[in-house]
Amino acid sequence: MPSALEVDNLSISFGETNVFQGLTFSVAEGTSLAIIGPNGCGKTVLFKALVGSISYRGRIQWAPGVRIGYVPQKLDIERDLPITGHDLLLAKGSVTKAREDVTEALLRVGLREAADRPIGVLSGGQFQRLLVAMALVGRPSVLLLDEPTAGVDEPGQEKLNELVRRVQKEKGLTVLLISHDLSVVYRYATNVLCLTRERSWFGAPRQILTPDLLHELYGAPVEFHVHGP
Repeated sequence: MPSALEVDNLSISFGETNVFQGLTFSVAEGTSLAIIGPNGCGKTVLFKALVGSISYRGRIQWAPGVRIGYVPQKLDIERDLPITGHDLLLAKGSVTKAREDVTEALLRVGLREAADRPIGVLSGGQFQRLLVAMALVGRPSVLLLDEPTAGVDEPGQEKLNELVRRVQKEKGLTVLLISHDLSVVYRYATNVLCLTRERSWFGAPRQILTPDLLHELYGAPVEFHVHGP
């Protein structure tokens, strides 16, 4: 399959502090890459480099015509603002000149009615689904999701994971996902990128998520349960 993204010898530092260096990997179109690693290893920093918001050394090459939808770990907005989810999506649609995408995005995430409520009354799961809908406005070919289930209860996490997987299949999207849920990574990711400050590993989940590597990655034994087939 052709590549949606090629990263070669990527290095990022802030002053004299190296976040990571020599990072090389690729993501094929229509596949899923999960990025895992301990807190502070540079996962979100990597995403910022991929969207061009911070400087780096090395090469980041997106395929021609790629459109990126970004679901941040946290949206810098006060939840008590008197605006609805629909208002937020219309604002995104105005910026991207894609207001006609708003209704379809809300239908895909199951928020057609809830989106007319103030954002402050939405549950954690509903608000995260709203962020996914915002990312879908503009018809992206790639989704970047930075821990989209953080702060969501377990039933909401399962719904959100299934939602992302369904949208990916229906739209043929390429997905890059930062996650701490190894069960989800094992089940849904085509490949996994494991990051530490010193090293990185890249490969299929069945090859990468071994007890020895996870122990080296997190500094302690790590267990996870794989649901389903």
